[in-house]
Amino acid sequence: MNATYIPLQQPFTRELPSRGRVGMFVLIAAEAAIFTIFVVAYIFYIGKSLTGPKPQDVLTAPIFYSICLLSSSVTIHLAVQALRLGNVSVFSRWWFATITLGAIFLYGTATEWHRLIYRERLTISSNLFGTTYYSLVGLHGFHVVVGLLCLTLVLAFALTGRVKHEHAYRVDVLSLYWHFVDAVWVVVFTVVYIVGR
Repeated sequence: MNATYIPLQQPFTRELPSRGRVGMFVLIAAEAAIFTIFVVAYIFYIGKSLTGPKPQDVLTAPIFYSICLLSSSVTIHLAVQALRLGNVSVFSRWWFATITLGAIFLYGTATEWHRLIYRERLTISSNLFGTTYYSLVGLHGFHVVVGLLCLTLVLAFALTGRVKHEHAYRVDVLSLYWHFVDAVWVVVFTVVYIVGR
């Protein structure tokens, strides 16, 4: 009788996700919860303002600026891919393009707020619409500013030669935050400029 030898299989090992990725996903989950509260409040108070300007009277959809922001998800993805391939100069160009697109979006928000405040006389204390509009759009704008500051710091490191191929993972973790900011804008845009009008 021949005994067949069956080699023992290697023990199953599971690789734990990195702390950076887990930390970023926890941050995104917490931020998503905050945005959810603001979005629900905005939806709840739609049409309940008794005085002052109403959304349909003063809001125009910022299509161009929204395209700029959403396009920045593509440029940051291309930047991360370039760094993974070890091409720091291409990475820097795409990273700079991301910052530029984000800055253009912020400029669009600033000009819209200037028009609403000084021409339309809509302030945060005008009515419920003003309160919820500035709170929700302002919260998103704050996150764009934080993202741009982080991206600019990374660009400064890249231009001084401190960003290398081995930093691609860290840059990718930061890009998750930027993708989140872009995804949140899709929700904010839909709620404020489509549903809320």
